[in-house]
Amino acid sequence: MEAQYSLIRRKRLLTIISIVALILLIPLVAMQFTKEVNWSFGDFAIAAILLTTTGLLFDFTLRKWKKSRYRNLYLVLLFAALLLIWAELAVGIFGTPFAGS
Repeated sequence: MEAQYSLIRRKRLLTIISIVALILLIPLVAMQFTKEVNWSFGDFAIAAILLTTTGLLFDFTLRKWKKSRYRNLYLVLLFAALLLIWAELAVGIFGTPFAGS
């Protein structure tokens, strides 16, 4: 039973990492065709950390809360936090020292 649970956990982690890699391929490919997209290694690293953490929190939320009302609320809040952090890092909508511009 424990081996099956471990296999499921590894499969979920592999799925999350694969999705993050596919998302990060978008700016990598765009950088080959336009100068408008100009990401450094640090940009990719921060995006990978942010997306992986969000994916793991999504997975935790889906496993932890069985009632769809609470689960959906937490998922929406996680997604909103991802978007706000991403926007702050990209263009500085809140004016913190972490702003990208």
